[in-house]
Amino acid sequence: MSQKRKLAAILSADVVAYSRLMGQDERETVNTLQRYRAVIQALVVARHGRVVNAPGDALLAEFPSVVEAVQCATEIQDEIERRNADLQEENRMRFRIGVNLGDVIEEADGTLYGDGVNVAARMEALAEPAGVCVSGKVFEEVDGRVSITFEFAGEQVVKNIVKPVRVYRVRRAGSSIARRVTMIRPARWKILAAIAMVIALVGGTAVWWEVTRSAATHMSHELVAPTGLSVAVLPFANISGDPNQEFFADGITEQIITELARFRDLSVIARNSTFSYKGKAVDVRQVGKDLGARYVIEGSVQRGGDSVRVTVQLLDARTGAHLWADSYERDLKRTKVFGIQDDITERVVTAIGDAYGAISRATFEESRGKGTESLDAYECVLRYYAYQRVITPEEHARVRECLERSVKAAPTYAEAWAALSEIYSQEHSQGFNTRPNALGRALNAAQRAVQLDPASPRAYVVVANAHFFLHDIDAFARAAKRAVSLNPNNVDVLAFYGMLWTYAYIGDQTERARGVEAMKKAIALSPVHPTWYHFPIAWHYYWNEDYETALAETKKIDLPGYWHTHLQLVTIYGAMGRKQDARGSVTRLLELYPEIPRKYRDEWRKWNVPEPMIDHAAGDLRRAGLDISERS
Repeated sequence: MSQKRKLAAILSADVVAYSRLMGQDERETVNTLQRYRAVIQALVVARHGRVVNAPGDALLAEFPSVVEAVQCATEIQDEIERRNADLQEENRMRFRIGVNLGDVIEEADGTLYGDGVNVAARMEALAEPAGVCVSGKVFEEVDGRVSITFEFAGEQVVKNIVKPVRVYRVRRAGSSIARRVTMIRPARWKILAAIAMVIALVGGTAVWWEVTRSAATHMSHELVAPTGLSVAVLPFANISGDPNQEFFADGITEQIITELARFRDLSVIARNSTFSYKGKAVDVRQVGKDLGARYVIEGSVQRGGDSVRVTVQLLDARTGAHLWADSYERDLKRTKVFGIQDDITERVVTAIGDAYGAISRATFEESRGKGTESLDAYECVLRYYAYQRVITPEEHARVRECLERSVKAAPTYAEAWAALSEIYSQEHSQGFNTRPNALGRALNAAQRAVQLDPASPRAYVVVANAHFFLHDIDAFARAAKRAVSLNPNNVDVLAFYGMLWTYAYIGDQTERARGVEAMKKAIALSPVHPTWYHFPIAWHYYWNEDYETALAETKKIDLPGYWHTHLQLVTIYGAMGRKQDARGSVTRLLELYPEIPRKYRDEWRKWNVPEPMIDHAAGDLRRAGLDISERS
């Protein structure tokens, strides 16, 4: 497909609090959005622009003239405000609009990419409800050429843009929207950061910070130490009276963790740590101390037929005090199931943000995930989460079948495509229920997930995963870096990045160490982490010939039924000349994987390990007493 670069004025618009409007009246909200979108499109065309894309409640347009783009933005807000006057306050639909002038890449089908588009989206996120924000480049071009008043909002550091961007607000004469300034100036950010750190230290997280600080000292710019406030989401209790609904309660918890983890200002304790409290009576103050959490979220789920009731509360982990509580009752036949997670996430973030100014509503609107209206599709994703905790070939087949039905029933559900991609990859990496072209199917599903939700770290994780096993290391690295850049504190993303980066560059000690740093950061952020996190760390020390440390890391792995655990032990014992100690692991390895002496090299080749390193490890396996076949 041909591409071309060009300079363009980009307008990005999005509805404010769209999930709230949908929750209170879905039909009327959709009708209003359709009417307003038609108005916006007509105004864009009148100003010689074109609508590039209009997914969900968002809209992207381009103009050949930056003056036309800015004038169109103000006309849109004026017209929307006029039409809102006929609606009740709670039903009024307001937009945020951002305008930027920059270099873009245009595909043959008219799709636009590049920093020019990204900065416009960031300007939109910084705008007030019913407001317009423009970049410094736009201001320089239109200043003195339009009858519009601008207010300088300072230089702002925005997500995924290297240099700070100068931001200007449009002040529209006669607008009824309050003119409060919600931007936090850089100096004020420093003050708030200092206050947040003091609060964190007083709240008992000093020990956690000291642990994570040393692990992150030498991180690259992509793997910075976490900042801001920390929250732990405990497993929601299933009070349905039906044990088969346990997965639904767990899935609600998983989804809230995933959505909260999108916020850079929140450090969200990993699910593997919080799920260790499942089914236990806990003191939230002790949970806060154990996990380094400033806040704790707990709740319950009661489901009967097509209705579900979710109760949730936010607690101060220092004192155990209740800060906020609410309950949600939904008819799952009529309500978008993801609306429950959206509501809870928005309210929790607002409660924390209002107290300390750490998180804005704009960040929530920008970061909101993509859901589905199909309850069956959603439940398949929940079953996938449950499968990840107890992986078996039998459950793999059931989840694969369920997810394949999901993407047919809900083809725009990004998370189902991402889950299906990983399931397909496991046909190759684990040898589960293999069918032809497993990696081709995995890559196609992953790319579909990215197309549907380009802001999702999870989507880029599965793209990177597919490229890794296809041995396209350059493409793997690009996608893996992108996943981390979208949320450097997402433990699942860090662990995935660290594991595969370690293996992808296992022959390069410097790059391998970079992957190990990511793994150690994931461990620091997840006090009760999955023990497989120690696999790549142990191999790193093995290749550095630090066999004592490699053995100590391997002994932290609690997966006695997984053949790779014993393969690692046997290899390290062989390198140390401890054949007697290796005997039990050799026996267990052969019980779990009788063909390993013949297929050992094939297994390592899947993971991009160079042939000389495979030969070296094979020699250690022989010294441990395993009869490894000659190189083939």
